[in-house]
Amino acid sequence: MTAIYVLDGLQIRTLDDFWRIVMDAFDGSGRQYFGRNLDAFADCLSGGPGHPDVDDYIVEWRHHEVSREHLGYPETVRQLEIRLARCHPANRPAFGADLAAAQEGRGPTVFESLIEIFEDRAPGVLRLQ
Repeated sequence: MTAIYVLDGLQIRTLDDFWRIVMDAFDGSGRQYFGRNLDAFADCLSGGPGHPDVDDYIVEWRHHEVSREHLGYPETVRQLEIRLARCHPANRPAFGADLAAAQEGRGPTVFESLIEIFEDRAPGVLRLQ
């Protein structure tokens, strides 16, 4: 039997909201099982910490249009500003360039990055509704 995990896009206004919602959907308790970053999420979908305890599952992202809007360029800029402030000095030029692009409405948004991770690490699992 295929397990179905539901993400309610009406509750996802920031990347932090996404982490909370997806962890609660996968685990049911809201406990954090993977780091709150894109690399850790990719690892989770590849079978790492936080991966659902089933082999066959679907993620239904309901009201994904609302999430797409909220996880667009303003949230992308906010996330890149946080990363830029915390990153190693050697990584600042790259994060600075990404931030400048996002401020101009260019480059991948947080939403697009999440979709790409689903497609790369768990193809066919995500259903946008």
